[in-house]
Amino acid sequence: MDAERSSLCNFFVNFLMEENYLLTAFELLHELLDDGRDAQAIRLKEFFADPSRFPPDLISRYNSIRVADPQSLLEEKEALAEKLAISEYEFRLAQEDITRLKTEGQKKSDHSIDKSEELDSDEYGNNRPEIQRKKKDFSFTDIGPLKTNERRDLNCAVKEYLLLAGYRLTAMTFYEEVTDQNLDVWQDSPAHVPDALRYYYYQYLSSTSEAAEEKIAMLQENESLRKEIERLNKEKDGLHKSNENFEEQISAFNKSTESLQKDLRDREKQVQSLKQSSEHQRRILNDCRAEITSLKMHIEGSRAGQYMSANEGDLVKLQSKENVEEQISSLPKEVEKPIVEKDGGLISESSILADKGHIQTEDDLVVEEVKNIIADQSEVATEATNIIYADNSTLENQKEVSNYLLSPSNGSFSPSKLGNILIVDSGIGRGSNSKSDNANGEAASEEMGIGTIQILADALPKIVPYVLINHREELLPLMMCAIERHPVSSTRDSLTHTLFNLIKRPDEQQRRIIMDACVSLSRNVGEMRTETELLPQCWEQINHTYEERRLLVAQSCGDLAEYVRPEIRDSLILSIVQQLIEDSATVVREAAAHNLALLLPLFPNTDKYFKVEEMMFQLICDPSGLVVETTLKELLPAVIKWGNRLDHILRVLLSHTLSSAQHCPPLSGVEGSLESHLRVLGERERWNIDVLLRMLMELLPAIHQKAMETCPFSSIAKSEESAFSVSLLETYAEGRSEWPMFEWMHVDCFANLLQLACMLPQKEDHLRNRITKFLLAVSELFGSSYLTHIELPVFLVAVGNDEADLQFLPSAIHPRIKGLKPRTAVANRLATLCILPLLLAGVLGAPSKREELTIFLRQLLVESKTKEKNQSSKHSSEVLDAVRFLCTFEEHHNMIFGILWEMVVDSTAELKINAAKLLKTIVPYIDAKVASANVLPALITLGSDQNLNVKYASIDAFGSVAQHFKVDMIVDKILVQMDAFLEDGSHEAIIAVIRALLVAIPHTTERLRDYLLSKILQLSASPSSSTDVNRRRERANAFCEAIRALDATDLSQTSVREYLLPAIQNLLKDPDALDPAHKEALEITMKERSGGTFEAISKAMGAHLGIASSVTSLFGEGGLLGKKEATETTAIAPSSPTVQGPESPKVMAAATEDTRFRRIMRGNFTEMLRSKAKNQDET
Repeated sequence: MDAERSSLCNFFVNFLMEENYLLTAFELLHELLDDGRDAQAIRLKEFFADPSRFPPDLISRYNSIRVADPQSLLEEKEALAEKLAISEYEFRLAQEDITRLKTEGQKKSDHSIDKSEELDSDEYGNNRPEIQRKKKDFSFTDIGPLKTNERRDLNCAVKEYLLLAGYRLTAMTFYEEVTDQNLDVWQDSPAHVPDALRYYYYQYLSSTSEAAEEKIAMLQENESLRKEIERLNKEKDGLHKSNENFEEQISAFNKSTESLQKDLRDREKQVQSLKQSSEHQRRILNDCRAEITSLKMHIEGSRAGQYMSANEGDLVKLQSKENVEEQISSLPKEVEKPIVEKDGGLISESSILADKGHIQTEDDLVVEEVKNIIADQSEVATEATNIIYADNSTLENQKEVSNYLLSPSNGSFSPSKLGNILIVDSGIGRGSNSKSDNANGEAASEEMGIGTIQILADALPKIVPYVLINHREELLPLMMCAIERHPVSSTRDSLTHTLFNLIKRPDEQQRRIIMDACVSLSRNVGEMRTETELLPQCWEQINHTYEERRLLVAQSCGDLAEYVRPEIRDSLILSIVQQLIEDSATVVREAAAHNLALLLPLFPNTDKYFKVEEMMFQLICDPSGLVVETTLKELLPAVIKWGNRLDHILRVLLSHTLSSAQHCPPLSGVEGSLESHLRVLGERERWNIDVLLRMLMELLPAIHQKAMETCPFSSIAKSEESAFSVSLLETYAEGRSEWPMFEWMHVDCFANLLQLACMLPQKEDHLRNRITKFLLAVSELFGSSYLTHIELPVFLVAVGNDEADLQFLPSAIHPRIKGLKPRTAVANRLATLCILPLLLAGVLGAPSKREELTIFLRQLLVESKTKEKNQSSKHSSEVLDAVRFLCTFEEHHNMIFGILWEMVVDSTAELKINAAKLLKTIVPYIDAKVASANVLPALITLGSDQNLNVKYASIDAFGSVAQHFKVDMIVDKILVQMDAFLEDGSHEAIIAVIRALLVAIPHTTERLRDYLLSKILQLSASPSSSTDVNRRRERANAFCEAIRALDATDLSQTSVREYLLPAIQNLLKDPDALDPAHKEALEITMKERSGGTFEAISKAMGAHLGIASSVTSLFGEGGLLGKKEATETTAIAPSSPTVQGPESPKVMAAATEDTRFRRIMRGNFTEMLRSKAKNQDET
């Protein structure tokens, strides 16, 4: 579009020059310059700068012409305003026309223009200079002079172009210059077309031979496009047909689904009907049993009438037999009922037959029992004459048996129990029969056992509270026996509740004993009772107040899961564990993680995998280290083994890691800056990233094992069992087979770690160290070949190194690897700051790459700087920070000191300054021996350099050494070197020494503090010879900051008397050089250290801050607090010895005693004073 506008502008300039419209051309020149289009205004500049056309004397004469009077100017202004309004109106009309016509012609013109430009640039690129030359040589005079109608059409077209292009001033000038034509009226002619000048331009282009060839190419392309459209239409029709087929299949599937659902509903109705019929049959059976009981009672009545005659006995026997036989014959008829119908649906015949078979079995048992009763009754009838009356004890036993049969609590007795009872009763009165005696003994024993269980169940809840807590576990066998054998479910639930609440707060050993009892009980009672009796007790304890009880619940989830049905394990028990991982107690969450790991192998399938994975990541990011450790060591391997979805875990892991950092706010809100890419990590986000990186480290062996197992090149022999050989990597680079698990490491994992590293600010050394350890572990596990040919090239590309060799990577992933390369200056700085430390410490820091690390670091610090002296970016702060991070690894110290000595002895001043900066950064990571043997000699060498910048840089490093080491030998060397710096006497040296030692004040020895105080006293005693107020203020501020830092330490009385107070007095002698805040703080310090009262402090603060005198008087001698202090002082005074003179040790001790309240007040109010003074200076 810019080329098109330039061409139109050139044609327009030619037209104005040919027609001698100079004013219009001059206005166009100014508008082009205002628009910043200098390239299109070159010809006009040259034209109007030509002295032959516009002589300087003529221009000066025109400039000397007197300016018109204001009245004429006002009239011209009004006329111009009127014309401007008209022009704006026409401009709006033209814009509307353009908007309307562009929609019609854009599709035709744009397509043809674009194609012509492409063909023109591709096929006719070699002829372009010749064509441009021909066009440039072309002039309006080549086709003869302009005719009147042509001039009119061209004038209207030019006016239209100027309005469309926005050159309103040029258009107004053009109106004035064209006096023989009304440009607002364009007569109808073949040349009157919308956007005429542009249309003329296109018409001219299309009239050339190149345009004809372009049209032919366009026609050919249109033909190919037409064929392509036909092919696409056919494909579209085919897709429509396949879509219709799919829709038909979907509708058929929907119909079959509906029929299956209907069939399922019918089946459910049949099941309900069967359940109802089963209940009905059970009621019938209960009635039959009641009849049997009545028969039993009838037998007892017959035995009671033993006084009857034998004939009467025979009659009774016959009648009883007939009655019983009739009842027996009627039982099958009552059992067989018609097929139950419900909701209009019949029960299937197979279901009825199965149910009838079950009921028939029970009927057979009943009939058999009744026959036994009849046999016993016949025996009683035949022997009635020979049996005497039973004694009272026998009658009582019969009554107990009857009560047992009729008791509601025993309604679920088995037929075998009924048979035993009947056998016992039938033996009554036949004492001579030994077989009846045995049966009677068994029944009595069973009845006694049930009674014993009942007594035990009633007594246990009353006994437990009175047993010592440490001995209650001895009751567990009794409880287990009662729970296992008691027939009543409510009593069992009560006993189970007592079992779980046996000890109020059980310790680990007691919980283990209780859980062993529960496991034994579950093993004996089976799955159903475990689910219905034990698990509900777990659910009740899940929200208990005591964490020991909740721990018991967590342990039960893992121990009892084996004794419940599989479908309960991944539903109810998993829900209990899910609620426990939300618990507030750390030990409960840790137990939940442990038992979830035990529970996973018992799951019947992996349907709940994603839920379990979510729970695992929740436990991984737990704020407790104990929970995280248990999850990493126990739950993580269990999830991998159970779910077998390592790839999904890795994707989620990297996603969580990046999102934790991305959710944090940026370090700076300035878009496009380096700090806008870095994130301010909160405590929780930092913890999450740390534990996720630990998780990645734990998964590394599994990743390596998976990569080895999925290797598609089985015929390639590996040099080592666990490493990848060069031949294997060469085969992999050919790209003939996919190896996703292997590629994940260098394509996905490294890229995500680099993205994470680029969001970590400089202070996040712990997380950067975690990433470095992971990279070192990768190089150790995957082998040196992988490190050399894959890992190292990836990181070299990421730091912007163009020499990275990617030949061992498949060409398909080259674009993704090259996409890691920084493209902008900010990206380069970010890569140096964040990725270069990982390259140095994590990749080149591997044991097999020590030599390459030395070469790379020497090239980075020494050789590149020697070759490129004019470029300071090589030794930017980002590079120095990367080397600082490398210094955190002790194994690299010797190599770094070797390179540092090369920089120290180099002749380049900038290298020496960078050496001093690196020595300063390495100090916190070394011990006193290394500092004395390597750092101090290097700093002394730099301190004796003739270059002042090198010398001042070494002073800061000496301050860092003084801050970290208190060894006398090191302190002596520092003091000697500082004396040498101060002997220089320059202002810069003094400021550098004071500020360097200021940093070390809180951490150094008393000797160095006294040294600094003495130097401040000495330097402040001799006033500065400089007349520059700014230098005096800088010097005074440095002294004040050092004095305030020293005042916050425990100075001896001698140091205060001989150094501190005189130094403050010297500084106060030059009030013009003191900052108001410093001055106020010095006055307060002096009054406190010299024994002044707290009233002076409050008055000084009140006067400066504008506090009311009433508030100030609160701390004075007449105030409330002042009286209290005076009273306390008076009370203590008699016990203290008499003080003589102001310099008595007792007085000095009282004066220098500094309470915590006073220190806080002094520090906070000093900041307030400084801020107020700054605000006053700003206003």
